[in-house]
Amino acid sequence: MRIRLGFFLAMLLSTAGIIPAWAATDEFDFSNFAITESGDADLNASSVSLNPGAEPITVNNFDIAGIMLGMSFDDVETLFFKAKGLYSPRKSDSIIYSIQKEWKYNLDYECRQQGIVIPDELEQCVNTLAKNRGLLYASELHLERENTGETIVVYFTSNADDNVVWRVLYNNDVNEIEGDHEKFADQREKKILAFWQGVLDKYGAPNSGTDKWISTNNAYDPMMTAYYGSLDLVDMGRYTSDVAQNIQAARENFQAKPYAF
Repeated sequence: MRIRLGFFLAMLLSTAGIIPAWAATDEFDFSNFAITESGDADLNASSVSLNPGAEPITVNNFDIAGIMLGMSFDDVETLFFKAKGLYSPRKSDSIIYSIQKEWKYNLDYECRQQGIVIPDELEQCVNTLAKNRGLLYASELHLERENTGETIVVYFTSNADDNVVWRVLYNNDVNEIEGDHEKFADQREKKILAFWQGVLDKYGAPNSGTDKWISTNNAYDPMMTAYYGSLDLVDMGRYTSDVAQNIQAARENFQAKPYAF
């Protein structure tokens, strides 16, 4: 569970058409990639408000290791796969592919209408249709920095919203404790304070509570929240809009039987 760092911050501040299931248009070995059904985000749109005398901040201009909200998957992939930087893709399943749940249900129905019911074949049919129709998309990119224990998970919208960044989740090890001795508690506190000083130097003081940077009082607009050793840069509005687009499109494009009455 992530715990907010208001106490330490206060200290610092004071100081497409139907395609046959097996008609793949290019090579894509599904067994080499992790493919998931898109799930609900582990976020809630709790209310936010500006601190007295504070001004809105253009959170869209914030970056974490060079990654900003709204960046395309291709741009982020180029930044970390083709350029040498501080972060590298994790060794396995660095890219997670997803199919929006409503589309997956549609495709499952279509494949079953073709008589495909064996689980492995059904999964292959669904994945192939999704790939050919642009419904399979890179939903997560996992990065790591081995020498410091830092990790970044970048979340992307579907192709319906141009497959762009809607969330960047950064974590480090400042909250990890080696032991219960006083020296470890002291070291941990200094690590946390150093992390928070770096946060303040880069982003300025929070303008909502002691741990949030917000664009407006609307929780669906871009914001960033800081926790012990963690930063969560998110555009909940873009995420919910993407989900809504897919739900509506999936309903409109469900390949029902041509009933006549």
